[in-house]
Amino acid sequence: MGSADSKLNFRKAVIQLTTKTQPVEATDDAFWDQFWADTATSVQDVFALVPAAEIRAVREESPSNLATLCYKAVEKLVQGAESGCHSEKERQIVLNCSRLLTRVLPYIFEDPDWRGFFWSTVPGAGRGGGEDDDENARPLAESLLLAIADLLFCPDFTVQSHRRSTVDSAEDIHSLDSCEYIWEAGVGFAHSPQPNYIHDMNRMELLKLLLTCFSEAMYLPPAPDSSSINPWVQFFCSTENRHALPLFTSLLNTVCAYDPVGYGIPYNHLLFSDYREPLVEEAAQVLIVTLDHDSATSASPTVDGTTTGTAMDDADPPGPENLFVNYLSRIHREEDFQFILKGIARLLSNPLLQTYLPNSTKKIQFHQELLVLFWKLCDFNKKFLFFVLKSSDVLDILVPILYFLNDARADQSRVGLMHIGVFILLLLSGERNFGVRLNKPYSVRVPMDIPVFTGTHADLLIVVFHKIITSGHQRLQPLFDCLLTIVVNVSPYLKSLSMVAANKLLHLLEAFSTTWFLFSAAQNHHLVFFLLEVFNNIIQYQFDGNSNLVYAIIRKRSVFHQLANLPTDPPAIHKALQRRRRPPEPLSRAGSQEGASMEGSRPAVPAEPGTLKTSLVATPGIDKLTEKSQVSEDGTLRSLESAPQQSSAEDSPATEILSWKSKLPLQTIMRLLQVLVPQVEKICIDKGLTDESEILRFLQHGTLVGLLPVPHPILIRKYQANSGTAMWFRTYMWGVIYLRNVDPPVWYDTDVKLFEIQRV
Repeated sequence: MGSADSKLNFRKAVIQLTTKTQPVEATDDAFWDQFWADTATSVQDVFALVPAAEIRAVREESPSNLATLCYKAVEKLVQGAESGCHSEKERQIVLNCSRLLTRVLPYIFEDPDWRGFFWSTVPGAGRGGGEDDDENARPLAESLLLAIADLLFCPDFTVQSHRRSTVDSAEDIHSLDSCEYIWEAGVGFAHSPQPNYIHDMNRMELLKLLLTCFSEAMYLPPAPDSSSINPWVQFFCSTENRHALPLFTSLLNTVCAYDPVGYGIPYNHLLFSDYREPLVEEAAQVLIVTLDHDSATSASPTVDGTTTGTAMDDADPPGPENLFVNYLSRIHREEDFQFILKGIARLLSNPLLQTYLPNSTKKIQFHQELLVLFWKLCDFNKKFLFFVLKSSDVLDILVPILYFLNDARADQSRVGLMHIGVFILLLLSGERNFGVRLNKPYSVRVPMDIPVFTGTHADLLIVVFHKIITSGHQRLQPLFDCLLTIVVNVSPYLKSLSMVAANKLLHLLEAFSTTWFLFSAAQNHHLVFFLLEVFNNIIQYQFDGNSNLVYAIIRKRSVFHQLANLPTDPPAIHKALQRRRRPPEPLSRAGSQEGASMEGSRPAVPAEPGTLKTSLVATPGIDKLTEKSQVSEDGTLRSLESAPQQSSAEDSPATEILSWKSKLPLQTIMRLLQVLVPQVEKICIDKGLTDESEILRFLQHGTLVGLLPVPHPILIRKYQANSGTAMWFRTYMWGVIYLRNVDPPVWYDTDVKLFEIQRV
């Protein structure tokens, strides 16, 4: 039978279903089989032939028919999993049923009256005719999830069969050890199976169905207590799923082993299509959804450092019930960490390669999923975080993140990407090693529209952050605190800033300390405090080697004097607010090559009109996101209790200003200016100097030993997990998945509640 006939028959069945007002009996196989028995329909066909309006009509007008359709489709998947899908016909039925369920499930989730349907048991619908009473009690959702898990390790359907013998000695699907069938070499598995296009496609369809099952989360509004556990994920990642470990390993290894370049041959992807990429994307999406676990509310799954043995021990683990989170938190072998880090860094750097040889490599689009995965790894596995920071490999993650931040700063639709990039850098910056690694010279020239400079990765970070703050769009303002907190956290370790970066920091101080900016919002003075803390840390701990910064401070000394003499009387404040205008544009700086950008760079562009974006919940303020710790003499951290804010609602702006103005940490800088300015002026007069390099040479040999106040203790603001960020990650992740699944458009036009869909 031709494919056209096939589609016609399938369409007829759909029409019959929507027009029948009487319930069709579950036993009427002749009717139900039309939906899956002989159709040669792709998932795209199913979406086209089963319109949304008709699914909703059946749901409203003949609910029992919709219920039977779902139940029968699940039953077919269960039968396929039981038999091992040996015939081509059985495989076709399994794929057709999974496409149909992928199409229908979102319409079940969007209706609150239907949401419990899959968690109910279907009376008399036990497996295998009902002689086994325990099995009868399984809710439909559990039967479906277990069937999908079995089908993902089904020899000759989704994995390579190991038996070389004849077909009739079929591998018994129940005695099969799926750990021998992991899809890809990597963590805990050394054997790399032959790539098989058909297996990849079949896995992909089943993973799409799995992701659709998990997507019930999209139809619940964001809850303030993010303890709302997704029952689908909870069951799938529990000990009930005997394939949990091999599937977790398969997904992780499939993502981390993927090389989109095409065996290193440029333009190779133009010669043959890469069927691996859709599977890798799907694997990444399923992985991050299964890892959606609020680490703030549970015992954190940290490892005490005593584990030995295989990649993941059998010892009873501490921590969460969710086995995927559990396995992730217990990975500990160096070679596994290396494999994961190299894989993620390779994929994150992929879009940066584009610009050297245009179109020479396949451009991947799933960097947001990769960033969420990297975040989960660092958050749930502290050993991985320390491994990342142990060598300069962390810079292979940093540079792509800075590239994405710079590239997305003007695009309203990518505000979520901006947040996650900054969150990752905030998490890393809480560790001393991150600041130390930033001193490595930056020589790879990634094409970004930023000023050319010669310096370190710290310079790159500061220059990009300056660009985001001065030329990003309005909605990024909540991130300014985070950006400057990162700079504060790394500042005690920065050995020598370039002149370009030093000027950028002073330009920010200048913009943030204008009176109208300081007085226009209650929180704005925090930004000035952060910047002063950066300067103090560098002067106190890294004075030698930072003559560029010292020189920039001397040149801009008027800014510090103005801060020390801020007017605090109400008329002056009122007058400053009257003068309110936009922050000054970046000032042109003679001698710092402000105009020249990196070669091959393109400026950040706003979103195309009509671009869809999903809304995000608000992120917690920096005081909720971080916990202050003090670095002791021996380098250990001691947590500091933050003092409660005293200000009452009745305080006038003037009294508030007096309270924070008196706390401005200006002593160190004022002392530096008091000592160095007369010396620099004297040199200029004596030698008739106008040349920067001479003054810099003098400052390089200068010393302030014994002249500065006693060094203050280093304060680090470490990221701390909280339910606010857990909720943010959930909405961000599902928003990304919603927008990225357009072919077929699984959730498009359904009534999602977790976020709003807006057009830019």
